[in-house]
Amino acid sequence: MGKPTGFLEYKRENVRYRDPLERIRDWKEISSLPSENTLAKQAARCMDCGVPFCQNGSLIGGMTTGCPIFNLIPEWNELVYQGKWKEAYERLSKTNPFPEFTGRACPAPCEAGCVASLYESSVSIKSIEWAIIEKAFEEGWVKPQIPKQRTGIKIAVVGSGPAGLACAYELNNYGHSVTVFERSDRVGGLLTYGIPKMKIEQHVVDRRIRLMEESGISFLTNVEVGKDYSIERLKEEFDAVILCTGATKPRDMDVKGRNLKGIHFAMEYLHSNTKSLLDSDLKNGQYISAEGKDVVVIGGGDTAVDCIATALRQNCKSVVQLDIYPKRPAERAPDNPWPQYPLIYKLDYGQEEAKAKFGDDPRLFATSALEFIGDDGGRLVAVKTVGIKTTFNEKGEKIREPIPNTEKVLSAQLVLIAIGFEGPERELFDQLNIDVGGLRKSRSYQTDLENVFVAGDARRGQSLIVWAIQEGKEAAKRCHRYVTSKVNLSF
Repeated sequence: MGKPTGFLEYKRENVRYRDPLERIRDWKEISSLPSENTLAKQAARCMDCGVPFCQNGSLIGGMTTGCPIFNLIPEWNELVYQGKWKEAYERLSKTNPFPEFTGRACPAPCEAGCVASLYESSVSIKSIEWAIIEKAFEEGWVKPQIPKQRTGIKIAVVGSGPAGLACAYELNNYGHSVTVFERSDRVGGLLTYGIPKMKIEQHVVDRRIRLMEESGISFLTNVEVGKDYSIERLKEEFDAVILCTGATKPRDMDVKGRNLKGIHFAMEYLHSNTKSLLDSDLKNGQYISAEGKDVVVIGGGDTAVDCIATALRQNCKSVVQLDIYPKRPAERAPDNPWPQYPLIYKLDYGQEEAKAKFGDDPRLFATSALEFIGDDGGRLVAVKTVGIKTTFNEKGEKIREPIPNTEKVLSAQLVLIAIGFEGPERELFDQLNIDVGGLRKSRSYQTDLENVFVAGDARRGQSLIVWAIQEGKEAAKRCHRYVTSKVNLSF
Protein backbone atom coordinates (compact mmCIF):
# COMPACT_ATOMS: atom_id res chain seq x y z
CA MET A 1 0.00 0.00 0.00
CA GLY A 2 1.21 3.50 -0.79
CA LYS A 3 4.87 4.05 -1.67
CA PRO A 4 7.21 1.37 -0.25
CA THR A 5 9.50 4.03 1.21
CA GLY A 6 6.85 6.71 1.70
CA PHE A 7 6.90 6.72 5.50
CA LEU A 8 10.70 7.06 5.35
CA GLU A 9 10.69 9.92 2.85
CA TYR A 10 7.75 12.04 3.97
CA LYS A 11 7.04 13.52 7.35
CA ARG A 12 3.51 13.57 8.70
CA GLU A 13 1.56 16.73 7.87
CA ASN A 14 -1.73 17.57 9.54
CA VAL A 15 -4.58 19.74 8.34
CA ARG A 16 -3.86 23.47 8.32
CA TYR A 17 -5.13 25.17 11.48
CA ARG A 18 -5.95 28.84 11.52
CA ASP A 19 -4.08 31.00 14.02
CA PRO A 20 -5.70 30.51 17.46
CA LEU A 21 -6.06 34.24 18.15
CA GLU A 22 -7.71 34.73 14.76
CA ARG A 23 -10.13 31.84 14.91
CA ILE A 24 -11.52 32.65 18.37
CA ARG A 25 -13.06 35.75 16.80
CA ASP A 26 -15.56 33.72 14.76
CA TRP A 27 -17.49 30.44 14.60
CA LYS A 28 -16.05 29.12 11.33
CA GLU A 29 -14.18 25.85 10.98
CA ILE A 30 -10.79 25.98 12.64
CA SER A 31 -8.92 23.97 9.99
CA SER A 32 -8.68 23.37 6.27
CA LEU A 33 -7.25 20.63 4.09
CA PRO A 34 -3.78 20.71 2.51
CA SER A 35 -3.29 20.48 -1.25
CA GLU A 36 -4.02 17.29 -3.21
CA ASN A 37 -0.28 16.90 -3.84
CA THR A 38 0.41 17.02 -0.09
CA LEU A 39 -2.41 14.58 0.60
CA ALA A 40 -1.03 12.16 -2.00
CA LYS A 41 2.32 12.21 -0.19
CA GLN A 42 0.56 11.64 3.12
CA ALA A 43 -1.27 8.66 1.63
CA ALA A 44 2.08 7.40 0.32
CA ARG A 45 3.18 7.04 3.95
CA CYS A 46 0.74 4.11 4.41
CA MET A 47 2.98 1.07 4.89
CA ASP A 48 2.47 -2.40 3.46
CA CYS A 49 2.27 -3.43 7.10
CA GLY A 50 0.79 -6.92 6.76
CA VAL A 51 -1.69 -6.52 9.63
CA PRO A 52 -3.43 -3.14 9.35
CA PHE A 53 -4.55 -2.50 12.91
CA CYS A 54 -6.01 0.81 11.71
CA GLN A 55 -9.10 -0.71 10.11
CA ASN A 56 -10.35 -3.03 12.84
CA GLY A 57 -11.92 -1.27 15.82
CA SER A 58 -11.11 -2.97 19.12
CA LEU A 59 -11.17 -2.16 22.81
CA ILE A 60 -7.68 -2.58 24.22
CA GLY A 61 -7.04 -1.56 27.79
CA GLY A 62 -10.54 -0.09 27.93
CA MET A 63 -9.84 2.28 25.02
CA THR A 64 -10.68 2.13 21.34
CA THR A 65 -7.93 1.53 18.82
CA GLY A 66 -8.52 1.05 15.12
CA CYS A 67 -11.66 2.01 13.22
CA PRO A 68 -14.98 0.71 14.63
CA ILE A 69 -16.63 1.26 11.22
CA PHE A 70 -14.01 -1.08 9.67
CA ASN A 71 -12.97 1.47 7.04
CA LEU A 72 -10.73 -0.07 4.35
CA ILE A 73 -8.05 2.47 5.13
CA PRO A 74 -4.96 1.05 3.36
CA GLU A 75 -7.02 0.53 0.21
CA TRP A 76 -8.26 4.10 -0.10
CA ASN A 77 -4.87 5.46 0.93
CA GLU A 78 -3.37 3.59 -2.00
CA LEU A 79 -6.01 4.99 -4.36
CA VAL A 80 -5.39 8.57 -3.18
CA TYR A 81 -1.65 8.04 -3.68
CA GLN A 82 -2.38 6.96 -7.25
CA GLY A 83 -4.66 9.97 -7.82
CA LYS A 84 -7.75 7.75 -8.17
CA TRP A 85 -10.03 9.90 -6.02
CA LYS A 86 -13.34 8.57 -7.30
CA GLU A 87 -12.31 4.99 -6.65
CA ALA A 88 -11.11 6.06 -3.19
CA TYR A 89 -14.55 7.57 -2.49
CA GLU A 90 -16.29 4.39 -3.68
CA ARG A 91 -14.13 2.30 -1.35
CA LEU A 92 -14.65 4.67 1.58
CA SER A 93 -18.43 4.78 1.12
CA LYS A 94 -18.64 0.98 1.31
CA THR A 95 -18.16 1.20 5.07
CA ASN A 96 -18.77 4.80 6.18
CA PRO A 97 -22.03 6.59 5.29
CA PHE A 98 -20.83 9.92 6.75
CA PRO A 99 -17.08 10.51 6.24
CA GLU A 100 -17.63 14.27 6.37
CA PHE A 101 -18.55 13.91 10.06
CA THR A 102 -15.89 11.43 11.15
CA GLY A 103 -13.20 13.22 9.12
CA ARG A 104 -13.87 16.32 11.19
CA ALA A 105 -14.99 15.19 14.65
CA CYS A 106 -13.62 11.69 15.27
CA PRO A 107 -10.63 11.44 17.65
CA ALA A 108 -9.04 9.05 15.12
CA PRO A 109 -8.47 5.78 17.00
CA CYS A 110 -7.44 4.48 13.56
CA GLU A 111 -4.28 6.55 13.82
CA ALA A 112 -3.59 5.13 17.28
CA GLY A 113 -3.35 1.68 15.67
CA CYS A 114 -1.27 2.78 12.68
CA VAL A 115 1.92 0.70 12.36
CA ALA A 116 3.84 3.70 10.98
CA SER A 117 3.61 5.31 14.42
CA LEU A 118 6.08 2.71 15.66
CA TYR A 119 8.66 4.25 13.34
CA GLU A 120 7.85 7.92 13.76
CA SER A 121 4.25 9.07 13.45
CA SER A 122 1.00 7.65 12.14
CA VAL A 123 -0.44 8.24 8.70
CA SER A 124 -2.77 11.28 8.70
CA ILE A 125 -5.76 9.01 8.08
CA LYS A 126 -8.40 11.40 9.39
CA SER A 127 -7.49 14.27 7.07
CA ILE A 128 -7.27 11.95 4.05
CA GLU A 129 -10.76 10.64 4.82
CA TRP A 130 -12.07 14.21 5.07
CA ALA A 131 -10.38 15.10 1.78
CA ILE A 132 -11.90 12.14 -0.05
CA ILE A 133 -15.47 13.01 0.85
CA GLU A 134 -15.02 16.73 0.13
CA LYS A 135 -13.56 15.89 -3.28
CA ALA A 136 -16.55 13.60 -3.88
CA PHE A 137 -19.01 16.39 -3.07
CA GLU A 138 -17.11 18.86 -5.26
CA GLU A 139 -17.13 16.47 -8.21
CA GLY A 140 -20.79 15.49 -7.79
CA TRP A 141 -20.08 11.86 -7.02
CA VAL A 142 -22.22 11.87 -3.87
CA LYS A 143 -25.80 11.26 -4.92
CA PRO A 144 -29.08 10.28 -3.23
CA GLN A 145 -29.30 6.54 -2.55
CA ILE A 146 -32.79 5.78 -3.86
CA PRO A 147 -33.81 2.12 -3.52
CA LYS A 148 -34.98 0.40 -6.70
CA GLN A 149 -37.98 -1.09 -4.85
CA ARG A 150 -39.83 -0.43 -1.60
CA THR A 151 -40.74 -3.24 0.79
CA GLY A 152 -43.83 -1.59 2.24
CA ILE A 153 -42.34 -1.97 5.72
CA LYS A 154 -42.38 1.16 7.90
CA ILE A 155 -39.70 1.73 10.51
CA ALA A 156 -39.40 4.59 13.01
CA VAL A 157 -36.02 5.84 14.17
CA VAL A 158 -36.15 7.96 17.33
CA GLY A 159 -33.26 10.40 17.43
CA SER A 160 -31.32 11.98 14.59
CA GLY A 161 -27.77 11.91 15.91
CA PRO A 162 -25.00 9.83 14.30
CA ALA A 163 -26.56 6.50 15.30
CA GLY A 164 -30.06 7.49 14.19
CA LEU A 165 -28.86 8.82 10.85
CA ALA A 166 -26.80 5.67 10.22
CA CYS A 167 -29.85 3.52 11.05
CA ALA A 168 -32.04 5.50 8.69
CA TYR A 169 -29.44 5.42 5.91
CA GLU A 170 -29.04 1.63 6.05
CA LEU A 171 -32.75 0.84 6.43
CA ASN A 172 -33.60 3.06 3.48
CA ASN A 173 -31.03 1.21 1.38
CA TYR A 174 -32.87 -2.02 2.23
CA GLY A 175 -35.99 -0.47 0.72
CA HIS A 176 -37.92 0.18 3.92
CA SER A 177 -39.83 3.42 4.52
CA VAL A 178 -38.07 5.28 7.32
CA THR A 179 -39.29 8.14 9.49
CA VAL A 180 -36.80 9.82 11.83
CA PHE A 181 -38.20 11.60 14.91
CA GLU A 182 -36.24 14.49 16.41
CA ARG A 183 -37.44 16.43 19.45
CA SER A 184 -35.26 19.46 18.66
CA ASP A 185 -36.05 22.00 15.99
CA ARG A 186 -33.20 20.84 13.74
CA VAL A 187 -32.04 17.43 12.57
CA GLY A 188 -28.59 16.18 13.58
CA GLY A 189 -28.66 15.55 17.33
CA LEU A 190 -25.09 15.68 18.61
CA LEU A 191 -23.88 16.80 15.18
CA THR A 192 -26.03 19.92 15.31
CA TYR A 193 -26.30 20.87 18.98
CA GLY A 194 -23.54 18.89 20.73
CA ILE A 195 -20.49 19.62 18.59
CA PRO A 196 -19.73 23.35 18.20
CA LYS A 197 -19.90 24.82 14.70
CA MET A 198 -16.15 25.54 14.54
CA LYS A 199 -15.69 21.75 14.39
CA ILE A 200 -18.61 20.92 12.06
CA GLU A 201 -20.28 23.86 10.35
CA GLN A 202 -24.03 23.45 10.01
CA HIS A 203 -24.04 23.49 6.20
CA VAL A 204 -22.07 20.21 6.34
CA VAL A 205 -24.86 18.57 8.37
CA ASP A 206 -27.63 20.12 6.28
CA ARG A 207 -25.98 18.94 3.06
CA ARG A 208 -26.15 15.32 4.21
CA ILE A 209 -29.71 15.63 5.51
CA ARG A 210 -30.87 16.97 2.12
CA LEU A 211 -29.36 13.94 0.41
CA MET A 212 -31.12 11.61 2.83
CA GLU A 213 -34.45 13.37 2.23
CA GLU A 214 -33.92 13.06 -1.52
CA SER A 215 -33.29 9.36 -0.92
CA GLY A 216 -36.78 9.03 0.56
CA ILE A 217 -36.17 9.34 4.30
CA SER A 218 -38.68 11.45 6.26
CA PHE A 219 -37.63 13.68 9.17
CA LEU A 220 -40.05 15.02 11.78
CA THR A 221 -38.61 17.78 13.97
CA ASN A 222 -40.07 19.30 17.15
CA VAL A 223 -41.69 15.92 17.79
CA GLU A 224 -40.88 14.08 21.01
CA VAL A 225 -42.01 10.47 20.97
CA GLY A 226 -43.96 9.68 24.11
CA LYS A 227 -45.19 13.27 24.45
CA ASP A 228 -46.04 14.84 21.10
CA TYR A 229 -46.37 11.44 19.41
CA SER A 230 -47.90 8.75 21.58
CA ILE A 231 -46.46 5.28 22.07
CA GLU A 232 -49.80 3.82 20.96
CA ARG A 233 -49.65 5.70 17.67
CA LEU A 234 -46.03 4.65 17.16
CA LYS A 235 -46.92 0.97 17.63
CA GLU A 236 -49.93 1.29 15.35
CA GLU A 237 -48.16 3.03 12.45
CA PHE A 238 -44.77 1.30 12.35
CA ASP A 239 -43.60 -2.29 11.99
CA ALA A 240 -40.46 -1.68 14.08
CA VAL A 241 -38.78 1.06 16.09
CA ILE A 242 -35.10 1.82 16.70
CA LEU A 243 -34.28 4.03 19.69
CA CYS A 244 -31.21 6.21 19.09
CA THR A 245 -31.84 8.81 21.77
CA GLY A 246 -28.25 9.08 22.97
CA ALA A 247 -26.82 9.14 26.48
CA THR A 248 -28.11 12.60 27.30
CA LYS A 249 -28.55 12.38 31.07
CA PRO A 250 -25.60 14.40 32.44
CA ARG A 251 -23.55 13.22 35.38
CA ASP A 252 -23.88 15.69 38.26
CA MET A 253 -21.65 16.65 41.19
CA ASP A 254 -22.53 16.32 44.86
CA VAL A 255 -20.66 19.44 45.95
CA LYS A 256 -21.60 22.10 48.47
CA GLY A 257 -23.06 25.13 46.71
CA ARG A 258 -24.17 23.16 43.63
CA ASN A 259 -27.48 25.10 43.45
CA LEU A 260 -25.86 28.51 43.09
CA LYS A 261 -26.77 30.61 40.05
CA GLY A 262 -24.08 30.38 37.37
CA ILE A 263 -23.50 26.60 37.42
CA HIS A 264 -24.64 24.74 34.30
CA PHE A 265 -24.24 21.40 32.59
CA ALA A 266 -21.96 21.55 29.55
CA MET A 267 -24.61 20.46 27.04
CA GLU A 268 -27.08 23.06 28.31
CA TYR A 269 -24.40 25.67 27.67
CA LEU A 270 -23.32 24.37 24.25
CA HIS A 271 -26.87 23.75 23.01
CA SER A 272 -28.11 27.22 23.91
CA ASN A 273 -25.14 28.89 22.25
CA THR A 274 -25.47 26.91 19.01
CA LYS A 275 -29.22 27.42 18.78
CA SER A 276 -28.86 31.18 19.23
CA LEU A 277 -26.01 31.21 16.72
CA LEU A 278 -28.07 29.36 14.09
CA ASP A 279 -31.29 31.24 14.83
CA SER A 280 -29.96 34.79 15.00
CA ASP A 281 -26.16 34.89 14.86
CA LEU A 282 -26.35 35.31 18.67
CA LYS A 283 -28.36 38.52 18.33
CA ASN A 284 -31.39 37.24 20.27
CA GLY A 285 -29.37 36.79 23.46
CA GLN A 286 -31.03 33.43 24.19
CA TYR A 287 -27.91 31.68 25.42
CA ILE A 288 -25.68 31.33 28.47
CA SER A 289 -22.93 33.89 28.08
CA ALA A 290 -19.35 33.78 29.35
CA GLU A 291 -18.61 37.35 28.32
CA GLY A 292 -16.49 39.15 30.89
CA LYS A 293 -16.64 36.19 33.30
CA ASP A 294 -14.09 33.97 34.98
CA VAL A 295 -15.04 30.51 33.73
CA VAL A 296 -14.22 27.16 35.33
CA VAL A 297 -14.81 24.04 33.25
CA ILE A 298 -14.92 20.78 35.20
CA GLY A 299 -14.00 17.66 33.20
CA GLY A 300 -11.20 16.41 30.99
CA GLY A 301 -12.85 15.21 27.78
CA ASP A 302 -13.84 16.57 24.38
CA THR A 303 -16.97 18.26 25.73
CA ALA A 304 -14.90 20.21 28.27
CA VAL A 305 -12.62 21.39 25.46
CA ASP A 306 -15.65 22.48 23.44
CA CYS A 307 -16.80 24.53 26.44
CA ILE A 308 -13.41 26.23 26.65
CA ALA A 309 -13.46 27.09 22.95
CA THR A 310 -17.01 28.42 23.17
CA ALA A 311 -16.25 30.56 26.24
CA LEU A 312 -13.25 32.08 24.45
CA ARG A 313 -15.42 33.03 21.49
CA GLN A 314 -17.86 34.64 23.90
CA ASN A 315 -14.96 36.76 25.19
CA CYS A 316 -14.60 35.34 28.69
CA LYS A 317 -12.30 37.09 31.15
CA SER A 318 -10.42 33.88 32.03
CA VAL A 319 -10.88 30.12 31.75
CA VAL A 320 -9.60 27.26 33.92
CA GLN A 321 -10.19 23.55 33.32
CA LEU A 322 -10.20 21.12 36.23
CA ASP A 323 -8.94 17.71 35.08
CA ILE A 324 -9.12 14.98 37.69
CA TYR A 325 -6.36 12.99 35.95
CA PRO A 326 -2.65 13.69 36.54
CA LYS A 327 -0.69 15.35 33.76
CA ARG A 328 0.19 12.74 31.19
CA PRO A 329 3.73 12.01 29.95
CA ALA A 330 5.10 13.39 26.68
CA GLU A 331 5.68 9.84 25.40
CA ARG A 332 3.83 6.56 25.92
CA ALA A 333 4.30 5.10 29.40
CA PRO A 334 5.36 1.43 29.68
CA ASP A 335 1.81 0.46 30.69
CA ASN A 336 0.37 2.17 27.60
CA PRO A 337 2.01 0.29 24.71
CA TRP A 338 1.08 0.45 21.03
CA PRO A 339 -1.52 -0.26 19.67
CA GLN A 340 -3.44 1.12 22.66
CA TYR A 341 -4.73 4.66 22.29
CA PRO A 342 -1.79 6.87 23.33
CA LEU A 343 -2.35 8.52 26.71
CA ILE A 344 0.10 11.36 26.26
CA TYR A 345 0.16 15.07 27.00
CA LYS A 346 -1.24 17.20 24.18
CA LEU A 347 -3.14 20.42 23.67
CA ASP A 348 -6.55 20.06 22.05
CA TYR A 349 -7.85 22.93 19.94
CA GLY A 350 -9.63 24.81 22.75
CA GLN A 351 -6.69 24.43 25.12
CA GLU A 352 -4.35 25.73 22.41
CA GLU A 353 -6.61 28.74 21.98
CA ALA A 354 -6.70 29.41 25.72
CA LYS A 355 -2.91 29.20 25.92
CA ALA A 356 -2.58 31.63 23.00
CA LYS A 357 -4.89 34.15 24.67
CA PHE A 358 -3.93 33.82 28.33
CA GLY A 359 -0.40 32.42 28.15
CA ASP A 360 -0.80 28.98 29.75
CA ASP A 361 -2.46 25.62 29.33
CA PRO A 362 -5.83 26.19 31.08
CA ARG A 363 -5.76 22.84 32.87
CA LEU A 364 -5.20 22.20 36.53
CA PHE A 365 -4.33 18.51 36.59
CA ALA A 366 -5.23 16.06 39.38
CA THR A 367 -7.67 18.66 40.68
CA SER A 368 -11.38 18.63 41.54
CA ALA A 369 -13.99 21.04 42.86
CA LEU A 370 -14.42 20.88 46.62
CA GLU A 371 -17.01 23.66 47.06
CA PHE A 372 -18.88 26.30 45.09
CA ILE A 373 -18.90 29.67 46.84
CA GLY A 374 -21.67 32.23 46.40
CA ASP A 375 -22.60 35.75 47.43
CA ASP A 376 -25.61 36.88 49.48
CA GLY A 377 -27.78 36.80 46.34
CA GLY A 378 -27.08 33.13 45.66
CA ARG A 379 -24.78 33.88 42.74
CA LEU A 380 -21.55 31.98 42.13
CA VAL A 381 -18.39 33.96 42.89
CA ALA A 382 -15.68 31.32 43.36
CA VAL A 383 -14.74 27.63 43.28
CA LYS A 384 -12.69 26.00 46.02
CA THR A 385 -10.50 23.26 44.55
CA VAL A 386 -8.42 20.45 45.99
CA GLY A 387 -5.65 18.25 44.65
CA ILE A 388 -6.58 14.62 44.01
CA LYS A 389 -4.46 11.51 44.45
CA THR A 390 -5.50 8.50 42.34
CA THR A 391 -4.52 4.97 43.36
CA PHE A 392 -5.78 1.48 42.50
CA ASN A 393 -6.88 -1.23 44.92
CA GLU A 394 -6.27 -4.96 44.55
CA LYS A 395 -9.31 -5.26 42.25
CA GLY A 396 -7.96 -2.62 39.91
CA GLU A 397 -10.59 -0.09 40.97
CA LYS A 398 -9.68 3.59 41.05
CA ILE A 399 -9.51 5.19 44.48
CA ARG A 400 -9.48 8.98 44.50
CA GLU A 401 -8.64 10.88 47.66
CA PRO A 402 -8.18 14.62 48.35
CA ILE A 403 -4.62 15.68 49.14
CA PRO A 404 -4.45 17.59 52.44
CA ASN A 405 -3.46 21.27 52.37
CA THR A 406 -3.90 21.66 48.59
CA GLU A 407 -7.06 23.78 48.66
CA LYS A 408 -7.21 26.82 46.40
CA VAL A 409 -9.93 29.35 45.62
CA LEU A 410 -10.56 30.36 41.99
CA SER A 411 -12.65 33.37 41.04
CA ALA A 412 -15.62 32.13 38.97
CA GLN A 413 -18.92 33.53 37.81
CA LEU A 414 -19.63 30.63 35.44
CA VAL A 415 -19.02 26.92 36.04
CA LEU A 416 -19.61 24.33 33.34
CA ILE A 417 -19.90 20.68 34.41
CA ALA A 418 -18.57 18.33 31.73
CA ILE A 419 -17.89 15.09 33.61
CA GLY A 420 -19.80 12.76 31.32
CA PHE A 421 -23.23 11.19 31.07
CA GLU A 422 -25.06 8.53 33.06
CA GLY A 423 -26.99 7.10 30.13
CA PRO A 424 -30.24 7.75 28.26
CA GLU A 425 -33.12 9.72 29.68
CA ARG A 426 -35.55 7.13 31.06
CA GLU A 427 -39.02 8.53 30.28
CA LEU A 428 -39.46 6.94 26.84
CA PHE A 429 -37.95 3.64 27.96
CA ASP A 430 -40.23 3.56 31.00
CA GLN A 431 -43.29 4.13 28.81
CA LEU A 432 -42.21 1.15 26.71
CA ASN A 433 -41.43 -0.92 29.85
CA ILE A 434 -37.84 -1.40 28.70
CA ASP A 435 -35.11 -2.01 31.28
CA VAL A 436 -32.46 0.64 30.63
CA GLY A 437 -29.92 -1.25 32.71
CA GLY A 438 -30.03 -4.28 30.43
CA LEU A 439 -29.61 -2.48 27.11
CA ARG A 440 -25.86 -2.89 26.79
CA LYS A 441 -26.07 -6.64 27.33
CA SER A 442 -28.17 -7.05 24.19
CA ARG A 443 -25.82 -7.98 21.36
CA SER A 444 -28.83 -8.33 19.05
CA TYR A 445 -29.70 -4.66 19.63
CA GLN A 446 -33.21 -5.86 20.53
CA THR A 447 -34.87 -4.63 23.69
CA ASP A 448 -37.41 -6.42 25.88
CA LEU A 449 -39.89 -5.78 23.03
CA GLU A 450 -38.97 -7.85 19.98
CA ASN A 451 -39.83 -5.12 17.46
CA VAL A 452 -38.04 -2.34 19.36
CA PHE A 453 -34.28 -1.98 18.94
CA VAL A 454 -31.71 0.36 20.48
CA ALA A 455 -28.38 1.66 19.19
CA GLY A 456 -25.63 4.17 19.82
CA ASP A 457 -24.94 5.87 23.12
CA ALA A 458 -28.42 4.92 24.35
CA ARG A 459 -27.24 1.29 24.30
CA ARG A 460 -23.51 1.36 24.98
CA GLY A 461 -23.22 4.56 27.00
CA GLN A 462 -21.26 7.71 26.20
CA SER A 463 -18.85 6.88 23.40
CA LEU A 464 -17.26 8.00 20.12
CA ILE A 465 -19.02 9.16 16.96
CA VAL A 466 -17.59 6.18 15.08
CA TRP A 467 -19.10 3.72 17.56
CA ALA A 468 -22.47 5.47 17.21
CA ILE A 469 -22.38 5.12 13.41
CA GLN A 470 -21.34 1.47 13.57
CA GLU A 471 -24.03 0.71 16.15
CA GLY A 472 -26.61 2.38 13.90
CA LYS A 473 -25.51 0.23 10.97
CA GLU A 474 -25.57 -2.97 13.02
CA ALA A 475 -28.97 -2.23 14.58
CA ALA A 476 -30.40 -1.53 11.12
CA LYS A 477 -29.12 -4.88 9.92
CA ARG A 478 -30.69 -6.70 12.89
CA CYS A 479 -33.94 -4.82 12.46
CA HIS A 480 -34.00 -5.67 8.75
CA ARG A 481 -33.58 -9.36 9.53
CA TYR A 482 -36.40 -9.16 12.05
CA VAL A 483 -38.98 -7.36 9.88
CA THR A 484 -38.25 -9.45 6.80
CA SER A 485 -38.67 -12.63 8.82
CA LYS A 486 -42.17 -11.45 9.74
CA VAL A 487 -43.23 -10.35 6.27
CA ASN A 488 -43.24 -12.28 3.00
CA LEU A 489 -41.53 -10.04 0.48
CA SER A 490 -41.70 -10.70 -3.26
CA PHE A 491 -39.62 -8.78 -5.75
